[in-house]
Amino acid sequence: MIEASVWSAPSQLGAARAAAPLPARADVAIAGAGIAGLSAALALAKRGVSACVLEASYVGFGASSRNGGMVLTGLKLDAATLQRRYGAAAAREMFGTTLAAIDLVESIVREHGIDCDFARSGHLEVAVKPSHYEEFVRAAKLLNDEFGHRVRTIARDALAEEIGSRAFYGGLLDERSAGLDPARYVAGLARAAESAGSTICENAAVASVERDGDAWRIETARGTLRANTLVAATGAYTGAPFGALRSKLVPLGSYVIATQRLAPDLAATLLPRNRMVYDSKRLLHYFRLTPDRRMLFGGRAAFLPEGPRTIAQSARILQRDMLAMFPQLRDTTIEYAWGGTLDIAFDVMPHAGTEGGLYYALGFAGHGVAMATLLGRLTGDAIAGVPARNPFARALPAGPPWYRGNPWFLPLVGTWQRVLDRIA
Repeated sequence: MIEASVWSAPSQLGAARAAAPLPARADVAIAGAGIAGLSAALALAKRGVSACVLEASYVGFGASSRNGGMVLTGLKLDAATLQRRYGAAAAREMFGTTLAAIDLVESIVREHGIDCDFARSGHLEVAVKPSHYEEFVRAAKLLNDEFGHRVRTIARDALAEEIGSRAFYGGLLDERSAGLDPARYVAGLARAAESAGSTICENAAVASVERDGDAWRIETARGTLRANTLVAATGAYTGAPFGALRSKLVPLGSYVIATQRLAPDLAATLLPRNRMVYDSKRLLHYFRLTPDRRMLFGGRAAFLPEGPRTIAQSARILQRDMLAMFPQLRDTTIEYAWGGTLDIAFDVMPHAGTEGGLYYALGFAGHGVAMATLLGRLTGDAIAGVPARNPFARALPAGPPWYRGNPWFLPLVGTWQRVLDRIA
């Protein structure tokens, strides 16, 4: 088993940028060369605004290139929760924005010729308990009748058309979602941003930021950059230089395994329509077939950010859970195991706004492929003075007064969530 992502290797993410000279000045400095930062850089460059993207490691280092490659409708919070919290009109606008986000990903892929296996394969949520399927029926009615978004339920006796597992009690199908290779997508975004005129500097970790008159002075591992505007697109890796934001985000580990390549007939029995799939648990599992016919299976096996110990431990848990769903894979080798760290705000919502003159696009909570693309674009447009409606331009809520960015409490949260999954 290789402790690395099944997606494209880092060396394939584009030309080496570690030796590129750090400019002395830029109109805009963007911390983080993930999807949000690169999308913002692309938007700015298209408006004639010089942007320098500062990346602590390499392009796509974080969750941007190590996720499950699912481009999903909706948000972490379901439509009913959005409606209760924000009201019917705002909830519909937020949900509609997630659909526009997928359309944006598709248009960028086409415009810039990004070879990343983008396909509108749809997604399927599967019910782990009968009561969860009853919730699907209510959710489908809400989405169809009040949100104007077509989904359909699939009863348990018809579920074999979608998934080769007897572990579930029905499904909720949304055909607007898509899948892609996230590493090749983020590499294509980087190339597009550079072609449009942006600069990307790898191995340029931000050490400190401070206001210097009307501009920002940014100290990095490779020197000093001055910029009129600064954007934090650092996700779960938001560090001490952005301390005010760091204390409003929780870094959460997510772990993934991928099998050996499967025989075509076996793959077809597992997911005959090639959907993106996740289950209805609080500590959910997500899974799909990769373009080269591997079963990719992920989840919150360990809550803490990734490391060698948590990856190995999580791989064992995920393989056990995968076999409980798909016993036909019992003789299949796990060839890859890896982890990634995603960021969650305390309201479990994405945010793009400003704080103390600092722009940010953060808190994607596992829906970052589409939403980071869109909120990165909207952030770039806002800086360039292009007005656009953004229902996620809301201040990041503060966490508990004792929280400073160290998520020591996550194992306790994970234990409680597992208890709720058993009794709910």
